[in-house]
Formats: sequence, C-alpha cells, structure tokens
Amino acid sequence: MRDKTIYTLGISGTLLLLYNLHTILMVLPDEAAQGTIGKMLLIHAPAAIAGMTLYFVAVAYSIMFLKTKNFAYDSAAVAVIEVAQVFTLINLVTGSIWGHIIWGIWWTWDARLTRQFMCFMLYLGYLLMRPALNEATQRATISAFVAIFAAADIPLVWLAIRVHDARTQHPGPVLETGTLDPAWRIPFLISWIAFMLIGSALAMVRVRQENARREIDSLRRELHAI
Repeated sequence: MRDKTIYTLGISGTLLLLYNLHTILMVLPDEAAQGTIGKMLLIHAPAAIAGMTLYFVAVAYSIMFLKTKNFAYDSAAVAVIEVAQVFTLINLVTGSIWGHIIWGIWWTWDARLTRQFMCFMLYLGYLLMRPALNEATQRATISAFVAIFAAADIPLVWLAIRVHDARTQHPGPVLETGTLDPAWRIPFLISWIAFMLIGSALAMVRVRQENARREIDSLRRELHAI
C-alpha cells in the first residue's frame, strides 16, 4: 500500500510539474519588464515555499519526538528536512541565475538572499551533525532541538522584503499586493502543489531508508554486545 502511495505521489507530481513547465515556457506571456527570465519566478518562489512548508512539518515531527520519544518522528523529521534542503537549493540556484541576468551579478548580500542562505546552512548543519552522534536517543533529541531552533530563521526570510529600509533588491511581495499577473497565479500554485507531491514521495522513501538504517544499527549493537 505504501509503495502504491509513493508511486502515485511521485508520478502525479512529476506529470503535473512537466505539464506546468510546458505552460510556463510555451503558453504564458513573458513578464513585461524582465522578459522570459521573469518566468523563473514560477519555479523560484514555489520551491522556496515548498521548502519552508516542509521545514515547518519537520518542526512538528521534532516536537512530537520530544514529547513521545518515538523514533518514527525523528526519522520523519530528518527525511523531510533532506527534501526541504533540495527545494531550498533549487530556490537559491534559480535566484542566482535570475540575479545574474537582471542584476548583472551571481550573488549579492541582499537581505532575503542572505537569510535564505542562512536557513539552508542551519539545516545543512543539522544533517552534518547527525552522523557525529552515535547514541540514537541523544542524536534524535539534539536534532529535534536544532530543527526547532533553525526554523526561527524562516520568519526572518519572509520579513526580509517587508521591513522598512531593509537592504534588499528583491521585488515586493507580489502575491500579497495583487500585482502578480492573473494568468500566472494558477501556474504558480501548480508548481507548489507539484513540488509538494514530489517532496512527499521522496520523504516517504527516505523515512523507509532511515527506519531500515536504525534497525540495522540496533542489530549491530546487539551483535557487539554478545
């Protein structure tokens, strides 16, 4: 049953993303001021939102682990964070490509760019820390606290273009001001849904791998104790 769910989510998300890419590249009009590269927004921003959504899911799993000490929540948290990192990396890379064409530079210490990069690095630290902790309960507990702490950066990313006099070259929040072209709204939403479907499938695969790794480690410790 779980295999069927994984395949359904993964295939549905992939097909939806391919359909949406065709719409973005071949059907939608170019952005008035930026031309074709302006369409990058329809991948760049949904990837960021998908990553942030998954980070908050990982926070929920981390809190559940701290409350219950059930390692299934720890496995789910690390799996979701790994997938969220992929989406955040997509956001950073597409933003860098966009910035090179529009700003004339691959990277600038723009307020939102910097805070998004900090978010990526905090969760990268989470992933790099886990293999260094051999004891399972200690690893899961410290990881949970780090996941919750790192999530404090996410509101700062969101606020970066809303704080008065913030050093940012980012466009304003077009979704909230209603300045996003109406023809772009559905493709924007579809991109986010497709990323979430694909991300859910990948996270379920990683949960299975993490649980198997935990069982192998447990058996190894039992053998060493004999």
